[in-house]
Amino acid sequence: MSTNGVYSHRTLQPSGRPTAGQGAPQPSSAMKFTDSLDIIKQEYESLSAEVDTLRTERDGYASKVESQVNELSIIRRSLNELEAMYSKIRQDYEVEVGRLRLEIAKQSGRTVGIPGFSTKSSPAAIHVNPPPAAGPSAVSAGVGEPNGRERGSLNRSPGEREPHQQLQQGERGREQRDKRGYNDDRERDDRVADHRDPKRVKRRERSGIPFLHADVCAWGCRCFAFVDHYSPLATPNTLVKPIAPSYPSTPLVGHNTIGPLPPMNLGPKGGFVDDLSLQTVPPEYRKEGSDWFAVFNPKAKKVLDIGLKHTFSHASVVCCVQFSPDGKYLATGCNRTAQIYDTKTGVKVCVLVDETVGKMGDLYIRSVRFSPDGRYLATGAEDRLIRIWDIANKKIIHVFDGHQQEIYSLDFSRDGRFVVSGSGDKTTRIWDMMDKSCKVFTINDADSLNNDAGVTSVAVSPDGTLVAAGSLDTVVRLWDVATGVLVERMRGHRDSVYSVAFTPDGKGLVSGSLDKTLKYWDISGVTESVGRGVKREGDRPPISPCVTDFVGHKDYVLSVAVSPDGRWVVSGSKDRCVHFWDSHTSQLQFMLQGHKNSVISLDLTSSGNLLATGSGDNLARIWSYAS
Repeated sequence: MSTNGVYSHRTLQPSGRPTAGQGAPQPSSAMKFTDSLDIIKQEYESLSAEVDTLRTERDGYASKVESQVNELSIIRRSLNELEAMYSKIRQDYEVEVGRLRLEIAKQSGRTVGIPGFSTKSSPAAIHVNPPPAAGPSAVSAGVGEPNGRERGSLNRSPGEREPHQQLQQGERGREQRDKRGYNDDRERDDRVADHRDPKRVKRRERSGIPFLHADVCAWGCRCFAFVDHYSPLATPNTLVKPIAPSYPSTPLVGHNTIGPLPPMNLGPKGGFVDDLSLQTVPPEYRKEGSDWFAVFNPKAKKVLDIGLKHTFSHASVVCCVQFSPDGKYLATGCNRTAQIYDTKTGVKVCVLVDETVGKMGDLYIRSVRFSPDGRYLATGAEDRLIRIWDIANKKIIHVFDGHQQEIYSLDFSRDGRFVVSGSGDKTTRIWDMMDKSCKVFTINDADSLNNDAGVTSVAVSPDGTLVAAGSLDTVVRLWDVATGVLVERMRGHRDSVYSVAFTPDGKGLVSGSLDKTLKYWDISGVTESVGRGVKREGDRPPISPCVTDFVGHKDYVLSVAVSPDGRWVVSGSKDRCVHFWDSHTSQLQFMLQGHKNSVISLDLTSSGNLLATGSGDNLARIWSYAS
């Protein structure tokens, strides 16, 4: 058998799984990058959702905070309103107590003493004393009653100490009589809290002096008012007239030159009729409008007539009014704005607002004063600044800064060289309109009542040599402008002095006080001394006697003015009335009631036929009067 040396066989095919590296497919690097991007995207979306959630929570918190702030503002306003209500209720209570005590005095036949009057004065004198809590330490020269809150009750006879129920019954009968007369609808209408004066009054209370709250400016405006407030509260009613080459010059309200104020009587005879009301006087002695009335004194010859010309509504208490030197315009001051009206047409021609001041809170304009040329308006406000406005351009051209407390009163000198300001910081300052310098008159009397001598009212004499200032410590002071020396202190008021005005010849000064009276001071001795250059210090015995008292207002006297001819003394009061007094006889000519709240400020035109009033009822009015 033949054999083959080569063995022929089939090649075996691999049947197992290929090992790594033997041609297995590799994953793509692009796929790995895509997966990474997906992961990053998911993380970003998650973070975005979380940010949105946090943003929503933040907005929610911001909304809650804003809501809480608004609620706090509402609470603050409510507290202010409650405080004003409390002040008014307390004031009404004190007034009622005073009325009861006066009623007791009248029923027992006891005469209430009045400084400067004999005990044989007319029954109207009984209405002079304010309620026992209304004045700081009153010193009665009539019968020497005790001072302070308990005056009128410490020395009562047993017959005067009637049971409380009998007092209430007697008072209810009195209230009914009042409602039928002059005080008709008083409680219903006296709704507007005047914030002008209480700011001043409240400082008195904090300093420990028993005092009535006032619902006038700021009152707490508040005014004054007086308001209060608010207090708040009254400015001098002198008008600055165009620059004159020499004295005497163009007559102006409060310090004119059309003859001296005649000698006045020392008694209130014929001054005020206790039952003066629409129901008790004959028809020929009364005049009524749609929302105002005037009652003339039947015991005096009727020589004046009065009528309403314009009414200007404001958004807040009207703290101050003043006519321009030519009488064509009326400026008013209220919360944050000063406004100017055309006295002929009644059209509002200008509104002055400082837009740089924050919008939170109140900023009452306490005093407005036209410059003698009528181009500028000076405003004094609660923020302690005096702004000088260019009326035509509605721009502030200068700001005087220096007072430490709010400004209550301003007045221009007759030649326009300087403006005078009075503040609660116990200073009167003279600001030079040319070089902007300042001269400061500070009240630092050692015997000042409880060291509370905030200046409420200032006025410049007609010849520009004297500055008068009324203050919370019941004193009226006179400074020599040239030397800065205090030349006179006039004491006699039993409560804070809220307004002062020079007479036309500059030899007399009229002051209005919270003791409900006006006083006329003969300052001719001081005027002559200063005119001759004789140095006189204020610590010398006073030489400016009180010649007469004007008695009749039933509440605080907040503003006074003297007519251009010196014939009439005009006063505005918290009793909502304006009184025209005859300066020759000290008699009341008529009583005008044209507001539903305190008459905080008033002014007369140099022409002598227009009267402006500003009130806590948010109204300013122009009245025309004529012989």
